[in-house]
Amino acid sequence: MVAVSTGLRERKKADTRAALAAAVLRLAVEKGFEHVTVEEVAAAADVSYRTFFNHFASKEEALLQPEGPDRPRLGDRLAETDPGLPLLDALRAAMRADLARIEDDAATWRDRFSVIAATPALLPRLVELGATDERALAEAVAARTGTTAGTDLHPDLVAAVTTAAVRVAFMRWHAGTVPLAELVDEALDAVAAGLPTPPRKKKEQ
Repeated sequence: MVAVSTGLRERKKADTRAALAAAVLRLAVEKGFEHVTVEEVAAAADVSYRTFFNHFASKEEALLQPEGPDRPRLGDRLAETDPGLPLLDALRAAMRADLARIEDDAATWRDRFSVIAATPALLPRLVELGATDERALAEAVAARTGTTAGTDLHPDLVAAVTTAAVRVAFMRWHAGTVPLAELVDEALDAVAAGLPTPPRKKKEQ
């Protein structure tokens, strides 16, 4: 009975958090993120103002971290992969489920990227979150390779390059129609190949 009650409580919390994150995004698309208030978000999700802060520290967090600040990061996913996999294969495996989940909810994620792109004030927080995730990834790479993040070049470089490759893939995905996982694979393949210079395109006559 205790386990069932705990499970129901956690699902209810997750549902409320998702409703709040969805309300923030919907209102931001409608009127611009800077014009959205926490009071409006709470009302749109049919919860109290206080309940909002039980789930998110701010409207910025609700937009940028819709699953909450304790969401699993790529570094966490990497730590769970088969230790016998080569590092690049392990990174791909670690990303697979999250990329599929984003692709399945593509319209929501594209709206989120559009709001972020239209709101320069979000950039410092976005950079901060990215740096935190990158450090966590470097730590996971270090644990996997027997190196030391922050001291050895390898884990920090792998984390930085992987983060950049994924970011570029996301930007192309947001503006196009190619599946996200395919773009991430293409970016990682290019990195693994040493970023070879592509053939020069012929100019149209």
